[in-house]
Amino acid sequence: MQINYKINNEEHNIFFCKKKNFNKITSRIEKVDSDKNILLIYDENVNQNVVSEIIEELKSSGCNLFIAECKGNKSNKNEKFLFHILDLLIKFKFTKRSIIMSFGGGVIGDVAALASSLYLRGLIYFCIPTTITSVIDSSIGGKTAINYKGVINAVGNYYHPKAVFILEDVIEKIPNREYFSGFAEIIKCGLIQNNKILSYLKKYKKELIKRRTKETFKICELTLRTKINFFKNDINEKSSRLFLNFGHTFAHAIEMAIENNLKKDVIRHGEAVGIGILSELFYANKNKTALFNKVKSYLIDFNLPFSVDCLKISINEGCLQNDIYKNLFLDKKRIDKHPRYISLKTLGRPSIQEMLDYDFINDTIVKVILNK
Repeated sequence: MQINYKINNEEHNIFFCKKKNFNKITSRIEKVDSDKNILLIYDENVNQNVVSEIIEELKSSGCNLFIAECKGNKSNKNEKFLFHILDLLIKFKFTKRSIIMSFGGGVIGDVAALASSLYLRGLIYFCIPTTITSVIDSSIGGKTAINYKGVINAVGNYYHPKAVFILEDVIEKIPNREYFSGFAEIIKCGLIQNNKILSYLKKYKKELIKRRTKETFKICELTLRTKINFFKNDINEKSSRLFLNFGHTFAHAIEMAIENNLKKDVIRHGEAVGIGILSELFYANKNKTALFNKVKSYLIDFNLPFSVDCLKISINEGCLQNDIYKNLFLDKKRIDKHPRYISLKTLGRPSIQEMLDYDFINDTIVKVILNK
């Protein structure tokens, strides 16, 4: 299975690779004008057997391989990690024809892609995502970023991978929590455009919960094609691409607030997105509508939290409420002083709106996020 698409008349690819089919990676490398110098940046939590097999495949194809093992924690999505990568590129004398290959989740991918875009104003970038969230949310679309001064994705730009490789060897070994976390992003795409996604989730729920590769690859393919339709003609996020941020205004505020209060990573990005989707539905419709309840049932079906209390963490709710509220006003989508969010009152018909009712923001935090 393969998806091909073009950005500025350049071809980009997504490959769905069956077990041990690592030659897809080296075959794609052969098609780019490179010097075969590769910096492989991989997450230490990725299955080491798969890492070793990919390293062997790259070396046997004649690539000059340099390796950086890193921690893919949210706390590492920062300027220190970015400059560590840039230091390695200088140390190894990489050129514009050299390659960075990320092998990890969203943190590794985001920072590696940003480094690829900055070093010598751009070198070749390939991506191997290792979570469902990174497959759907960050592997394609070109968004690269680091967090800075407590603001999520404060520093970044747009830079697209030449190819993305989704490996069955990796997907089958994802821990359950990481696997299901990504389904919030899948549900999001179904809500804003492609009802086929929601129908597929319903029809093949048992197979997806059992994590069958065939159905997992298919739902990822449907979702990625939907996402491409949003960004291919709006690379810099001026119009329709903004709809892909559905749920993210509240999600980022939740993530920052929890991290600020607990000083550790206890919520996955996809989990926050699921809660964020419910929050934006509630804010837009001023009530828990039938659509709200439908989305909540999807979250429950795929083992996702529908409020912070589902995470079973010990946290001061008053501080959390205040921090979420403040964080909404730091969101990068705002134009003036008001936060912007994606309103959805009917399936497939999102719109970009400002949050003008500040009192109802707090109502949303209490009634949805805190589930009071």
